[in-house]
Amino acid sequence: MSAADREAPLCLPRRQLTRLPQPALPQGTVDTHFHVFRAGAPLNTPRSYTPDIATIADWIEFSGSLGIARGVLVQPSVYGFDNRVLLEALAAYPDRLRGIVVIDPDTTATEMERLDRLGVRINTRNKGGLPLAAAKTLAESIAPLGWSLQLQINPEQLPDIAATLSGIRLSLVIDHLGFIPLARETRSLHVDALKRLMDRAEAYVKVTAPYRLTKDMNDQGFAEVGRALAASHAERLLWGSDWPHTELWDGMPDDADLIETIRAAIDDPTIAEKIFVRNAEALFFGR
Repeated sequence: MSAADREAPLCLPRRQLTRLPQPALPQGTVDTHFHVFRAGAPLNTPRSYTPDIATIADWIEFSGSLGIARGVLVQPSVYGFDNRVLLEALAAYPDRLRGIVVIDPDTTATEMERLDRLGVRINTRNKGGLPLAAAKTLAESIAPLGWSLQLQINPEQLPDIAATLSGIRLSLVIDHLGFIPLARETRSLHVDALKRLMDRAEAYVKVTAPYRLTKDMNDQGFAEVGRALAASHAERLLWGSDWPHTELWDGMPDDADLIETIRAAIDDPTIAEKIFVRNAEALFFGR
């Protein structure tokens, strides 16, 4: 084992479902953010973590228990540009899944056309991810294909996105509420930044993974942010499970608890239908 591998700790195993959330997810729910890992697949070096193995068969079982109809599989940083595990899953479930790949900005147009009906991810937070500087080059390449550009960024990068991608028309998706801090004294500034970005014609935000924004699972800030964004931009929000919850080493959340936290923030059935079903259907399965 190399020194770099020793610096990438093994994630905790996911918790098995022991109960179903109440209320249940809306019929037709799309999980817009999850990862899968296959034993023996080569891992990127350097990387931020070593995954506990969770296969596409495991997600199919998980999603079936919760009544999740379809999913958007996101390439994890630990596989770098090697999208084979993701593409294997999409080939096995072509009607049920879409994917967000990570590709070299110099990828040829021919290769991109072969990877049709996908999206591209920029990840500035993990080793093995692409920097925000690559966004413009990738956006120019994928815009004609109708792909989306998914961004895992730090909150201080939010104001830079519109300028970086000025003049390029494509769908943007911001992971995990942009990792904004939930402290009350600064929360409104970051919420306003998200709203300004969503005012852009095709920008979406994922209301996902509260444990990435706070260690206190009793913190009401996540629910308050979700409620505020849903009140003004329900047509621009997406839900995802973030299964199997990578980069956790000292506490693994319960999936039923996570879903109930988000449902408590988004309790209007009409708004919930948009966030859990309709927005994702249009963005990822509409062509």
